[in-house]
Amino acid sequence: MRIVVPFAPGGTTDILARALAPELGKALNQTFIIDNRPGAGGNIGADMIARSPPDGHHLLMGTVGTHAINASLYPKMTFDPVRDFAPIVLVAGVPNVLVMNPAKTQACGIRNVADLIRYAKANPGKLNMASSGNGTSIHLSGELFKAMTGTFMLHFPYRGSGPALLDLVGGTVDLMFDNLPSALPQIKGGKLTALAVTSAQRSAALPDLPTIAEAGPVKGFDASSWFGLFAPSGTPPDIVNRLQQETAKALQLPALKERLLSQGAIPGGQPPAEFVRFIAEETKKWAQVVKVSGAKVD
Repeated sequence: MRIVVPFAPGGTTDILARALAPELGKALNQTFIIDNRPGAGGNIGADMIARSPPDGHHLLMGTVGTHAINASLYPKMTFDPVRDFAPIVLVAGVPNVLVMNPAKTQACGIRNVADLIRYAKANPGKLNMASSGNGTSIHLSGELFKAMTGTFMLHFPYRGSGPALLDLVGGTVDLMFDNLPSALPQIKGGKLTALAVTSAQRSAALPDLPTIAEAGPVKGFDASSWFGLFAPSGTPPDIVNRLQQETAKALQLPALKERLLSQGAIPGGQPPAEFVRFIAEETKKWAQVVKVSGAKVD
């Protein structure tokens, strides 16, 4: 069985898929292969699964980008995120975290979100912002921040969080609104400076880190990410339900659950019908974020 990850290795989508796959393999007596297919904000990998046989052997670790953002952001899509997929289960929700290269924070005198806003306003275009790709929640979190603060920073899209984080640590780029699980090791290792989380509430993984709404004059800021399993449309309901049930069981295993929580991810597991309703709500929410931010992808 194959799980396509539509981003490069090292990001949160990849981390979650590789954490879940061994447990599903044990439960289903199957070998799971993680297949990284990055590009176009996740659309390349998603399109591959949309065109795959609906036999339960071809799955996608979809994201808020592939299934709630991209339809509003891209003028042309090669797949329909609703028509072409059978949602299986929400795997996890995570906040994003605003991180900066430590040398850049020192050079610019940036200690918190308010300092960042002041510097960005005084120096438009002198800060650059990495993302895991156009249309991802990482990209849109940054665009929403720029729109709500009246700042301008250059955007550099990568083919996943992994390569973007490498350049951020190396100083090629200045800041990023990354998914917390992929950025957390770099934060704890002192290689990145965390300024705030993008969710409405603080994260249990970094309880002392404020939200953006708390840390600066950005009231109401809330931009979190989520990840879930999808199958091609037409996959038999009994296969979808079995995959949901086994995923829900796996997410409650003490070792896996603790691993996800320690990385800042909140395990899911809800039935397919509930996941479908959640996606519809998220699609409406992020369409407004795209509109407010003015973000566009050609």
